[in-house]
This record gives sequence, C-alpha cells and structure tokens, in this order.
Amino acid sequence: MKHGSVHIRRMRPDETGLLREFLYQAIYLPAGTEPPPRTVVDLPELRVYIEDFGIRPGDFCLVAEVDGKAAGVAWSHIMEDYGHIDNHTPSLALSLLPDCRGQGIGTQLLDGLLVLLQKQGYQRVSLSVQAENPALRLYQRAGFKMVETRGNEYLMVRDFTQPT
Repeated sequence: MKHGSVHIRRMRPDETGLLREFLYQAIYLPAGTEPPPRTVVDLPELRVYIEDFGIRPGDFCLVAEVDGKAAGVAWSHIMEDYGHIDNHTPSLALSLLPDCRGQGIGTQLLDGLLVLLQKQGYQRVSLSVQAENPALRLYQRAGFKMVETRGNEYLMVRDFTQPT
C-alpha cells in the first residue's frame, strides 16, 4: 500500500506508549507463523526494550508519520537485550506497521537515528536480527557488520569510527 508524505521526527515524551505497539510489530514472524498474543511484550526479554525508556543516556527515538499517523519508529536504548555488546553501546530497534514496509520508510528512520547517535558522540550501535528477516539487507546497506551468529540470529554492529 502506497502512502502519502513521510515526516520523521523525534518522539515526544508523552508518546512512549507507542513503543509498546511497535515492539510488538517488530517481532519477526516467518510466513505462516501464528502471531503471539500482544502480552508477549511483557516478557522480561522483550520488556527490556521499552522499560524506563527516555530517562537514560542512549535513549533516542524517531517516529515516522505518514498522513499524520505513526507508521514506524526507530529507537535506541542501552540494555541487556539480544543485541547487547557493552554498557556504553546503545542497542537499536526498528519497527514499521506491516502495510508501511518496503517503501523506504525504515531506511529514513534508520539513517536518521544513526546520524543522531553519531552527533551524540556514540562510537557504535548494535542490534540483533533473525537471519531470514528481510530487514537484514537494510542493516547491511546501512553499514552494519556481523560480529556473531547465535543460532538463527545475527549480532550486528555499526561502527561510526570505521568507513562503511
């Protein structure tokens, strides 16, 4: 589905509730997989992505608005998540509503968040992505390099001190 103009902006403090919905939307489901209940985001290993967001260094979030509605978010958070490297490197999460994928919105969000993190002085950012997730190509194009394989997941890092 093609949408109107895309507007990328910082998330407002009163919008942290968006992260819960987009965390759910970020769960990669291979074709034919039954979606989990929405309460899955309350599990400790997922809750860490949104818990206490906005109060610590490394907490940044960009929202993509399409036709005045949130269509996607990209956020970073220093946390003990699947993409954790160390306590100085933010982990990145990116999520789009299903009918907004494949239109370049994710690229705009990702590029914007990477610029923001660089301007804030971070040397690198990490993430975890499942091998079969189409977003893997997006991360590779943005300069993320694989540092570790964990089962069917890749731990990837974008190092701002290295040319892409």
